[in-house]
Amino acid sequence: MPESVHMESALIVQPISSDQKLIQSLQLNNNIEETQGLVRAIDLKLLHTHVQKLSKALPAHLFGKGVCQNILALIEEHTPDVLIINAALSPIQQRNLEKIWHCKVIDRTALILEIFGARAQTKEGKIQVELAALSYQRSRFVRSWTHLERQRGGAGFMGGPGETQIEVDRRLIADKISKLKKDLKKVRQNRELQRKSREKTPFPIIALVGYTNAGKSTLFNLLTGSNVFTEDLPFATLDPTLRALKLPDGTMTIMSDTVGFISNLPTQLIEAFRATLEQITYADVIVHVRDYASEHTASQKQDVIHVLKEMKIEYDHDPRIIEVWNKIDCLDDYENRTFPPHIYPTSALSQKGTEKLLEKISEILSREKRDVSLKISAGNGKAIAWVHKHADILKELYNEDYAYFEVRISEKDLGQFQEINLI
Repeated sequence: MPESVHMESALIVQPISSDQKLIQSLQLNNNIEETQGLVRAIDLKLLHTHVQKLSKALPAHLFGKGVCQNILALIEEHTPDVLIINAALSPIQQRNLEKIWHCKVIDRTALILEIFGARAQTKEGKIQVELAALSYQRSRFVRSWTHLERQRGGAGFMGGPGETQIEVDRRLIADKISKLKKDLKKVRQNRELQRKSREKTPFPIIALVGYTNAGKSTLFNLLTGSNVFTEDLPFATLDPTLRALKLPDGTMTIMSDTVGFISNLPTQLIEAFRATLEQITYADVIVHVRDYASEHTASQKQDVIHVLKEMKIEYDHDPRIIEVWNKIDCLDDYENRTFPPHIYPTSALSQKGTEKLLEKISEILSREKRDVSLKISAGNGKAIAWVHKHADILKELYNEDYAYFEVRISEKDLGQFQEINLI
């Protein structure tokens, strides 16, 4: 028989402060379920989840002595490879807890960074994750980047054969961060050139945003005919993907699938992925995909609004935003339900509702258009063909010398038409 593969195991501890009276059982269950999903996303075997009331967060150990001993008993019972505290730990708390429990301890931030480290595929994504991880671990002084032996990949917080070598040269980490920032600057400069190049094309940008696992990639694949990786796990998509999308009215667009948001997204990741997420700010249409079948859909929407606000996008006042309620086929009797007029219910799996969504996208893009008259030399076939492809023809007349057009065209397309000196 083949040798069994060792799967690293985890135990989750969910602290609940006694003064957090606003936290309802539903929200608590959401926090726990979400963290359990994160654990599965990094291929850890979940042994046990323990909810621990916390009367007061202590600066040295987070928990009191008695609680630490109770959790130590759980560790001895389940023998996890890593214990995950679903909260933020200070470097001192992390080190002290590891000494008491004789077990690798990480917090929520490290867990998310670990997943991002495993999922990043592009050069920019990998640099951003490594930079965020190094910035996070610099104060923790954990030498994790020199002993990655797991096939799973990741950011290196789970441990490894060099885990006992805690001390690391600060200068080496600082030099590494400095080099990564220079590399990232070059990548971002290249991205900016690509963005400016795209601005010269007549194609509007449609950005899909939403909470992780809301079904963005499934909808993206359906609309664009792509095969972007999708799985019922958090952060199935990390690096942004761009594909062409032809709308029903014939307008050619570029659709972008972006990384999913999550509650309490580490500040290191928001900052590191700011350049990637900036494409949302440049988008002509922003489609917010919600998992409406989730009992946590309302709180997930607030998390998305929070991240968009970080990018200076005001959710309730931005005319580019379309709110999509996805996974409606998971609701009971959804066909007889009435939805608000500004909402677009869809099912990315069954293709329901996508036709109206595409019509709404076309409507938003048409708002930017205006009616103009164009006069083109009759011998300029390239210009005439360009106008037919990129403008809505309202009227056209020809004589021996000129072609006259009454068209409805966007400012971007008109600027492109004039820039390449077709008039």
